[in-house]
Amino acid sequence: MTTAEPCDLPEIAFLRSCEAEGAYTDCFAVDVDGVVTQAAFVEAFYTTRLFKTERFLIRWLARKPSADLEAKALSEGKAKTFAAWRVEAQSADQLLMADLTGRTKSWLMVSQNGIAPGKTRLYFGSAVIPRRIAPTGGREFGVGFRALLGFHKLYSRMLLNAAAARATRVTRGSGAARG
Repeated sequence: MTTAEPCDLPEIAFLRSCEAEGAYTDCFAVDVDGVVTQAAFVEAFYTTRLFKTERFLIRWLARKPSADLEAKALSEGKAKTFAAWRVEAQSADQLLMADLTGRTKSWLMVSQNGIAPGKTRLYFGSAVIPRRIAPTGGREFGVGFRALLGFHKLYSRMLLNAAAARATRVTRGSGAARG
């Protein structure tokens, strides 16, 4: 696997908790050369050029600014919020973030299990919690969700590929590589 591809959520994924809520979940993975730590992956993910575009939009639309130093603090477990998200769960190999409404979640994980020695599998997944319909108490996804799902999947793969490239450059010692 050299580019991000859809895959099943690992059994241990924090994102599995969202499935029980009837959420839409997805998972993408890419294998990279070298040992990439969770901290390096999280920092790389939130500091790629592509994600900085999203950060700009969040700052402008939601008035939730963020900086690379805050991404670093998040990656090190020293921050519980970042831009429009809050940490819901964090371990040595996983991070689950929820947006401020709690309706969307992002998940990152690294693993060296079950792949070739000297490689790391990087995972990125999302969850969208369907809105509750008052009269029935059931849940459903809106028209906007269905309309944007194809773009979301493409964007998720692009984000993961950009983060993988950045994390491997930084891991190999090229410092703050552009990504």
